[in-house]
Amino acid sequence: MDKFDRKLLGYDINQVNQFVDDTIIKVDMMINKMKSKDLEIEKLKDELEYYKNNENKINQTINIEEPKVIKESDKIINKAKDNANKIINDALEKAEELENESQRLRRNILIYKTNMQDILEEQYKLIDDLDKVELNDTNK
Repeated sequence: MDKFDRKLLGYDINQVNQFVDDTIIKVDMMINKMKSKDLEIEKLKDELEYYKNNENKINQTINIEEPKVIKESDKIINKAKDNANKIINDALEKAEELENESQRLRRNILIYKTNMQDILEEQYKLIDDLDKVELNDTNK
């Protein structure tokens, strides 16, 4: 966590503002990355649907064609199934990775939020302490 220089009335406002700006940029980047990952998941789902549709078309062709074509079609189907399984496995792995990344990003956001709350609470305490100092000075 960044440390801020202390000024007369608390932390250096420029440093705090820069920290908040940097945090906003980082959170925006995380959100954009999550959106990108969501788009990638959708693309993989579409590809999976495409291969499932192709498998259905191949099955229809097999029912119509000669036995020789049926034998060749079986090879194509097996290859399509292997590809579909590979795509499914890859998609599941990517989905798991994206879920893990998403959870990590959520944890990071929560940590940032907690840190910001702590900083603000410290600022409020400093403000309260300044009020006490001013009151004590007037009593002297």
